[in-house]
Amino acid sequence: MTKSRLKPILLVELIDILGFLLVFMFNGEYNVNVIYAGLVMCGINLAVYTVMYFADMGDGYLFLMVSMLVSIGIIMMFRLNMDRGFHQMTWFGVGIVLMFASYYIFRSFRAWDRLTYVYMAMTAALFVITLVFGKTINGSRNWIVIGGKSFQPSEIIKLFYAFTLACCFSKNISSEESEPTWLLGVKRHEWELMIYVYMCLGFLVIQREWGTAVLFALMYFAMMILYDTDLRLKLINLLLVTVGGIGGYFLTDHIRVRITTWMDPWADATNKGYQIIQSLIAIASGGFFGTGLGNGDPYLIPEVHSDFIFSAICEEMGLFMGIAIIILYFMFSYRGMKIALKAKDEFNKSLSVSLVTSFAFQTFIIVGGVIKMIPLTGITLPFVSYGGSSMVSCFIILGILTAISHYDA
Repeated sequence: MTKSRLKPILLVELIDILGFLLVFMFNGEYNVNVIYAGLVMCGINLAVYTVMYFADMGDGYLFLMVSMLVSIGIIMMFRLNMDRGFHQMTWFGVGIVLMFASYYIFRSFRAWDRLTYVYMAMTAALFVITLVFGKTINGSRNWIVIGGKSFQPSEIIKLFYAFTLACCFSKNISSEESEPTWLLGVKRHEWELMIYVYMCLGFLVIQREWGTAVLFALMYFAMMILYDTDLRLKLINLLLVTVGGIGGYFLTDHIRVRITTWMDPWADATNKGYQIIQSLIAIASGGFFGTGLGNGDPYLIPEVHSDFIFSAICEEMGLFMGIAIIILYFMFSYRGMKIALKAKDEFNKSLSVSLVTSFAFQTFIIVGGVIKMIPLTGITLPFVSYGGSSMVSCFIILGILTAISHYDA
């Protein structure tokens, strides 16, 4: 392995070593298990990158960026709560296994573009299962609990949704210009996709999963714009979303509270505006270089381990670290789009775009929410926030994108 290839992973290892040593010395507890966790983290990152390099698995820089994001997230998780830190380490290991599994499964099966209706059926089935057997946590009925362990089916649904978009938009490119229109000048498969998209949005609204609903809508509109679909189709969808948004504001207290709180959180600073105010205070108090790991007060922010992990990182590691994380997400999205542009197969190209836009918009929604750029919605920061469901789905996406990059490596 050349020095130029080895240097990036060594920088990740250096971050791990420094981070876990700081956590080890935090509060003078000197928990030796933190050192063991740091060694395991370093070993996994180095081993995975080495395997990917020598096996020529595709774009290895994707994993380098992800390993840095995961390292920062797990270090922060150990600082916030030791038990959650070890749990996140476990999910990281599971995610690595599923990344390799999704890589080889995606490469082994070549008929992914023929399963459109299977993806649609699986999406509907998971939504129904969630509504019937799901548990309401923090106001959203989007959790399934089995044997004391909970997971979010919406993370798996997100994958089926991305595959469905890829199937439909790649079909739109490959279809003949003479294909007859069905209704209002829109082709039949485009209507089918619209019905599917708004079915997903409807289920998410019922579950009060607003962040994922916004994510799904943005993914759909981004694909329509990137694939230059007919203007009539865009206008129809714009009208539907506008009517739905206005109706949601006037008919749903939850959405109205989110928007009014975003506009003026200080009007109810001790209740509805408490989260966002504490988030802004944490980011501001950290300054450019942070208060130092363990020297901040991230516990003042509710749900700091999931929705507001970015605020905690900015407080204790500094605004420069927050900017660095955003740059990593930008670089990941750039590499993903580069993979899409190089892909020769139309479905692989469309799937890459769909997965990357889901990753990019999810990052924008949560970071924009915690810094008060947009109304806050409950959604995880990919690879960084606490949560097994999110970690698993993100690593599956990573495996698929790496597999697609291998085709044209």
